[in-house]
Amino acid sequence: MDAMQGEYIVVKAKDQGVQVIGLTRGLDTKFHHTEKLDKGEILIAQFTDHTSAIKIRGKATVMTKYGTIETDQ
Repeated sequence: MDAMQGEYIVVKAKDQGVQVIGLTRGLDTKFHHTEKLDKGEILIAQFTDHTSAIKIRGKATVMTKYGTIETDQ
């Protein structure tokens, strides 16, 4: 996959301290990047050759091309 053609998600924090964690691709899945968002902040994240999953902790709205998801926390 070309990094410039990876899928994007948008994360909007609904509370203070929402964590967005990027996980690596490959034999061993590891954390490789963490962002902390304050209420109202938005992060645009991309799946790449190095990022296979994105984990979100806290109360947030997640927007993808498949729809919008609200976390339960």
